[in-house]
Amino acid sequence: MKQTKTRVATIFLADVSRSMAKQNLPVVLKCLRQLSEEDIWWRPNSASNSAGNLVLHLCGNVRQWIISGLGGADFKRERDREFSEQGPVPQQALALQLRRTVKEACAVLTKLSDDILVKKYKIQGYHVTGLEAALHVAEHFSYHTGQIIYITKLKGARDLKLTKLPAIKEHTNKPRKKTA
Repeated sequence: MKQTKTRVATIFLADVSRSMAKQNLPVVLKCLRQLSEEDIWWRPNSASNSAGNLVLHLCGNVRQWIISGLGGADFKRERDREFSEQGPVPQQALALQLRRTVKEACAVLTKLSDDILVKKYKIQGYHVTGLEAALHVAEHFSYHTGQIIYITKLKGARDLKLTKLPAIKEHTNKPRKKTA
């Protein structure tokens, strides 16, 4: 039986991939480059995570939910280790691990069919559809990207220049001419 993918599914999966690979990954990598090896593992307090922990956690989450959960790859996650690590895992090793994880996940996402997207899975104890799993990962990645940005701003005390709004045409409030 041929597996199909609707236009909406194709767009959704491309958007999830774009969110991870084109929006969030570059920001996380930029933050890691701006942090010292020591600052990557800095925690504001014992109840919080370091940027390094968050990168390891993103790798574990994406691998568990997309690469393994939807893609079927073998993976035994050690989630507690993602948060207990205190470094020093070098910045370059973290960046490489995250890049590879995102690349693998995007490859899985491009292959998913409608059947896989509506199928129920048990991932990390949750009963979710493939659609829910993909959406979860996109949201989760964005959430932790924001935390990494915040840590980077705390340590660097400077604007990271991440926001680029589209150009806006000058708008005037002059009344329009009436036409007959």
